[in-house]
Amino acid sequence: MSDVSEMRWQLPVGLDEILPPDGARYEQLRRNLIDLFEAWGYDLVIPPLVEYLDSLLTGTGQDLDLQTFKLTDLESGKTLGVRADMTPQVSRIDAHPLKREGPSRLSYIGTVLRTRPAGVARSRSPVQVGAELYGHAGIDSDDEVVRLMLACLQVARIEPIHLDLGHVAIFNQLASAAGVAPAQQSRLFDALQRKSSLDLSRIIDELSPSPYTDALLALPALHGGVEILDEARRQLGAAGAEVLQAIAEVEALAERISQRAGFAEVYVDLAELRGYHYHTGVVFAAFTAGHGQEIARGGRYDGVGAAFGRARAATGFSTDLRTLLLVGHAPAVERSGILAPRAAGDVALQAEISRLRARGERVVETLDGQTLDYTELGCDRVLHKGDDGEYRVLALTSGS
Repeated sequence: MSDVSEMRWQLPVGLDEILPPDGARYEQLRRNLIDLFEAWGYDLVIPPLVEYLDSLLTGTGQDLDLQTFKLTDLESGKTLGVRADMTPQVSRIDAHPLKREGPSRLSYIGTVLRTRPAGVARSRSPVQVGAELYGHAGIDSDDEVVRLMLACLQVARIEPIHLDLGHVAIFNQLASAAGVAPAQQSRLFDALQRKSSLDLSRIIDELSPSPYTDALLALPALHGGVEILDEARRQLGAAGAEVLQAIAEVEALAERISQRAGFAEVYVDLAELRGYHYHTGVVFAAFTAGHGQEIARGGRYDGVGAAFGRARAATGFSTDLRTLLLVGHAPAVERSGILAPRAAGDVALQAEISRLRARGERVVETLDGQTLDYTELGCDRVLHKGDDGEYRVLALTSGS
């Protein structure tokens, strides 16, 4: 019986909760991020937790399918999915409910649920925070979104910040021109992510020799400061104009970020392919010292909205609120409150408590028979009735 009772309070692996006092830090950071998005002109959207499965998985590849919990809708008989990523939902909102003609800036914060830990968060129920910019295909929108991501990390007081830049069009163009079959692409992707030259060579040996296979072999070594892009031009120049254009886009973005967000150290990695199944252009990820995984990431994913009947240029980023709390140095929220007597029947006391709460004070009313622990209650003052019948707020003394 004891084993059963112990299981009742345990949570499934990978699912967690936020307790006091971290709950106050979480909420303060959430509000600060919403204010930041508003200051940059990004409108908040709040999609539902559950949608039709086809809508949630549109244009995202197999990875998200494996991450999605599925259930049957008793109303329609259709298969529903619990969102594992909010980006497809926001793309749907831009394509249909909003249908704005010009650029559309949208932000979101919400819990997602995953069958297995993945991405920025190691949790299966991260609180995804992000912003998307639709309807603009130039470097201006890439620059804006990257700087907004970096601003989010600053709000969470994360430092130092290292920014990785890549471009999936380089890999996609080289793989296509080299005749890499779809079954080989996943193996190639894995070898590049691990920067395993040996495994990469084995896969390349299965292909016909060409300038494109040589360029694929060169990718793992093309990482470092922005100056590595000069070496990339030398080694990948024979691969064609599209590859050179992608290199130029990475260089231009790196220069802008260095000028306008100089607090972030910019690093280039042309084998950086996270999300290559649906990203189409520049990809980026942020890291910080002492944390092995990326803390935020994003990229350009033009055309995802086509599945909803409205293809639009798009770029965006996402992170996890819990990760920002864990890695950042957001200050603890100081707990300051007033302990008040129970107001039953005392009109003057009820009015004073209401006045204090309207002023933004935390007021806790005592309960009959309650053992007072001021620390647990978060109170450092008391509401005291003086001999003249007036209520006054007094500081707690050490002997209280």
